[in-house]
Formats: sequence, structure tokens, C-alpha cells
Amino acid sequence: MEIILLENILNLGNIGDKVKVKNGYGRNFLLKYGKALRFSKDNLDFVNKKKDELNKKNIEIKNKFKQIAKLVQNKTFIFNKESKENGELYGSIKPKEITNLIMKQVKAEISPAQIILKEELNKIGSFKANINFHSEVKANISIKIEKIQTK
Repeated sequence: MEIILLENILNLGNIGDKVKVKNGYGRNFLLKYGKALRFSKDNLDFVNKKKDELNKKNIEIKNKFKQIAKLVQNKTFIFNKESKENGELYGSIKPKEITNLIMKQVKAEISPAQIILKEELNKIGSFKANINFHSEVKANISIKIEKIQTK
């Protein structure tokens, strides 16, 4: 499927680029969420006319995400979890839990889909994670999982 991008998308392209994507990705994500239009001469003309407006909107979104990125950059978020004797957790920590903790601690709203985990968080220890806010805005956080002290 050929589409025209309405915003900058990481690893795909920039506003106004004509790109080829798989049908499912195009239909179920890019078109559905207004990130792209199907490629046609009319849509290409429309995007070229609207490009300045789209770039301005993109800069506003990027600046908003830069503010949130400053709040969480290089911060450590601590989870207290029950674990087995060998340090493994009874269940792994998912991006949804991480976003809830970030919201509670720094009042920053982040989508679970924006969190990139390098490994599964299923044992006691410290882990690194990335938050991909925008194609040009990223933040690194640390996640520390500690064992709940039982008496």
C-alpha cells in the first residue's frame, strides 16, 4: 500500500513522504489514527498545501513531548515486588505498570506503547528502558525492582 505521511514517523519517513507499507500497518494504524493518507494525486496536492501547517503541528507536539522527556530523563523508578527465593518475580512488570508509576510520581502522561524494554522485567535488579515520545524525542529511564521486606 502506498501512503503519504502526515507526521514524522520513526524508521518510516517525514511529513509529505510517499512510502510503501504493508496493508495491515497502513490500514490499522497509519490511516486509522490520521498519521497518513492513501497515495493519490489529489492527496499529494492536499499534503503539499498543508505541509506548513502540518510541520507547525509537528513542532508543537515535539515541544510538548520535550517537556515530558525532561521530567523523566535519567530518573529511576522503583518497584517493590514479592519474589521467589532465587530473585525471580511471580509475574513480570509490564509497560502499563511503568506508565502508572511515572504518572503517580512525576505527573507525566505516557502511553505504554511508547516504552521500549530491552529485556523482560521478571527478576530483582536494575534495568534500563527507553521512552520513544516522538521520532525526534526520546528519554532513558532506570527501573529498579526491589524485594518486599517480609517480617
